[in-house]
Amino acid sequence: MSKRKGSKAERELLELFWKQGWAAIRAAGSGSMHFPSPDLLVGNKIRVLAIEAKFTKENNKYFPKKEIKQLINFASYFGAEPWLAIRFIRQDWVFSTPDDLEETGRNFVYRQNCKKGLTFDELLGNL
Repeated sequence: MSKRKGSKAERELLELFWKQGWAAIRAAGSGSMHFPSPDLLVGNKIRVLAIEAKFTKENNKYFPKKEIKQLINFASYFGAEPWLAIRFIRQDWVFSTPDDLEETGRNFVYRQNCKKGLTFDELLGNL
């Protein structure tokens, strides 16, 4: 996937949070900086979420172990909840915690058909 498509997906997610009354910022260049940082940092008066956002055309999304460890560490330092936001092509966003991922050796994977994860509304508690 191109960097442009990934950035577009991150901006789409940023807009979704703002429309629901959550403050959100996007860390442009996250993943290419020396220090770990999530793609998005969002919050309201109650919760703060550190989010790694991914878009894929595949049925599974793989994450290097280092990337997940950095997300967890950043969230811990910041006092945020670590979340993964995954958007499979022609699907809505699904939100997963690092604990929902399956370990595959060098990586972690989120499988589209795993039945884990939350919808956007479930994540925000809008049900």
